Amino acid sequence: MSDSYFPRWRAQTGDARSVVAPDERLAWPQMFAMGVQHVVAMFGSTVLAPLLMGFDPNLCIFMSGVGTLLFFVVVGGRVPSYLGSSFAFIGLVIAVTGYGGQGPNPNIPVALGGIIACGVAYTLIGLLVSAVGTKWIETLMPPVVTGAIVCVIGLNLAPIAVKGVSGSIFDSWMAIVTVLCVGGVAVFTRGTLQRLLILVGLLIAYVIYAIITNGMGLGKPIDFSIVANAAWFGMPKFTAPVFDPHAMALLVPIAVILVAENLGHIKAVSAMTGYNLDRYVGRAFIGDGLATIVSGFAGGTGVTTYAENIGVMAVTKIYSTLVFVIAALIALVLGFSPKFGAVIQTIPGPVLGGVSIVVFGLIAVTGARIWVVNKVDFSDNRNLIVAAVTLVLGAGDFSLKLGGFGLGGIGTATFGAIILYALLRRKPAQEAAV
Repeated sequence: MSDSYFPRWRAQTGDARSVVAPDERLAWPQMFAMGVQHVVAMFGSTVLAPLLMGFDPNLCIFMSGVGTLLFFVVVGGRVPSYLGSSFAFIGLVIAVTGYGGQGPNPNIPVALGGIIACGVAYTLIGLLVSAVGTKWIETLMPPVVTGAIVCVIGLNLAPIAVKGVSGSIFDSWMAIVTVLCVGGVAVFTRGTLQRLLILVGLLIAYVIYAIITNGMGLGKPIDFSIVANAAWFGMPKFTAPVFDPHAMALLVPIAVILVAENLGHIKAVSAMTGYNLDRYVGRAFIGDGLATIVSGFAGGTGVTTYAENIGVMAVTKIYSTLVFVIAALIALVLGFSPKFGAVIQTIPGPVLGGVSIVVFGLIAVTGARIWVVNKVDFSDNRNLIVAAVTLVLGAGDFSLKLGGFGLGGIGTATFGAIILYALLRRKPAQEAAV
């Protein structure tokens, strides 16, 4: 990469199946299409996370665009990543607000103060990493740990996707049809269509669902009246934070989970692109932390670098950072459109769930890829135990409570992986048998 603050993005000169590096770009129509696909990839989780916490999804979409642009500027356009609503906040936000799970959360301001405090802690960690480097983090979180944490995120999200398509036999079969649509596009198409596998697969499944339900009278039909009745433009509903010391103390530790997520994502992108992005880790933490602070002040959820979008990059081999600028700008526009929110509401649950099954699976495989690329030695029992325990804690959503402090599956797996590796690494490596 060049020594200037921002890369000088050059047009890719290879064939349609070659890797597009972070400092390269495709033709602008293709770039726009990829931006749309990344919006689709992040959408399920960026909307689902706020819904589970009682936040306004349209505002969270808007703030994901703001956060992604802020991240892009802070890292100088060097790290390809999209910032969306973090699932790491869900359990503790529900705990501090007492949210019952139906409709808007009346205690969002209290959660926002904690989200901002977490963002400040995250930013401070980023400043420390920028000053002294990443060695201390890499000592705490080597590839066996970061790979396990990234893998756990996909596995932990898996039940959400599966439960979402298990309401009826029809829903389950439509989810399978969606998976087959995405898989078919991924395997049997070439060029641009193959790179847009998530978006194209979703559209094909959407059409099939509409034909079966609206056309043939089977299953639950798509209600298009909500789109017709929605306004084209409308302001997002901003909310001011309230700084409650108890809520802030509970949410600050989530910064450690975000650090592990972000570091794992950067390592994964480095492995996939062949670019060493270690020198941008501190700036990536700062960018993510600042984006979380800004989101909290506006009324949005905490944000994180999105593994869903890294999963899309893994299969498309397009890592151009400009794609994420386009995706962020699309998110900003969509955040001002209630009609867009209505259109998204028409996407059938089984179709969105089927896409989620694919994307969450790609996240888990991305974690495994970190192990493969870094040649993690699983003949070493330390690595074996750390990975095994972390996967089960996260996939099983193992929770721990200590007084007023609690950790969900991702949090328990994250801290468990870090602590378990630190404890076991003190033991000298076993000498090879003679």
